[in-house]
Amino acid sequence: MPNITVELLSGRTLDQRREFVAAVTDSAIAILGAKREAVRIVFQEIEKTDVANGGTLVADA
Repeated sequence: MPNITVELLSGRTLDQRREFVAAVTDSAIAILGAKREAVRIVFQEIEKTDVANGGTLVADA
């Protein structure tokens, strides 16, 4: 059973998440031979104040 954890900045819409999980699930089925009902995807939201790239907070970019 593939367990896929996705970290992303908060603010994505429900429709964006739906489209993403559909595409990732289809890819897991095609590439890994997983059963659709066995693909588990969990989103972990990160606030812009909790992550930095290149020494700068994303909130400040």
